[in-house]
Amino acid sequence: MLLAIEQGNTNTLFAIHDGLARDGSGWIAQWRVATESTRTADEYAAWLHQLMQMQGLDFKAIDDCIISSVVPQSLFNLRKLAQRYLVGNRQPYIVGENTHLGIEVRIDKPREAGADRLVNAVGGHMSYSGPLIIIDSGTATTFDVVGADGGYEGGAIAPGINLSLQALHQAAAKLPRIAIEKPARRIGKDTVSAMQSGIFWGYIGLIEYMIASIQAEYGQKMTVIATGGVASLFEGATDRIDHFDHDLTLRGLLEIYKRTLAEAAATRTA
Repeated sequence: MLLAIEQGNTNTLFAIHDGLARDGSGWIAQWRVATESTRTADEYAAWLHQLMQMQGLDFKAIDDCIISSVVPQSLFNLRKLAQRYLVGNRQPYIVGENTHLGIEVRIDKPREAGADRLVNAVGGHMSYSGPLIIIDSGTATTFDVVGADGGYEGGAIAPGINLSLQALHQAAAKLPRIAIEKPARRIGKDTVSAMQSGIFWGYIGLIEYMIASIQAEYGQKMTVIATGGVASLFEGATDRIDHFDHDLTLRGLLEIYKRTLAEAAATRTA
């Protein structure tokens, strides 16, 4: 079985693939945990072992691991999890270090491209044709451009909706902490509804403007895909997004894993 770890700034996703299905449908379990850079490999192992037992899965059956992380401080312990506890104590595959993406990274400083954005580019190109805009809504809201041939061509980064809401509450003494909801009206009649309107519809405005301006700059029609932890908030609120794809990152991770194995096999036989 394959353990895939996708670590963002807020949450870390652990997913188990049965190693059988080749079309990306073999994911048999997923769990999320808050990202904490001080969590040790031993803590990860104890937590994961218990959750797998609860679902009747054998922790010792995990024989490979791929990791995508945007938190360098946590990567050491995730690496140690694989080295210390998984079958064969093997080195994990880490996006950006020892993996084969199979796509070009067409930005000025390719090493600066976030692992999550590259994984999404691979996952998006696998599933959708033509040039793409991939919107990933999490701690940050990213807009990534993927060429028709799968090349990663750059994009834009904005604060995530939760981060903006938190900053508003912390910086303004009279503004309370609120939950994000889709308000029926743009004109709020009290503080809470006014905040909800500004945050929610303001983000819809950001998304729609960025989609339109990126397409204008790119010079052709592009397929727009939304993914990430809070992407579902925007379903039904805008017609500028063509697909909401919550499994995009996992499909990308699995594909990178398969491409890396294939590249290694080709190198050995060359």
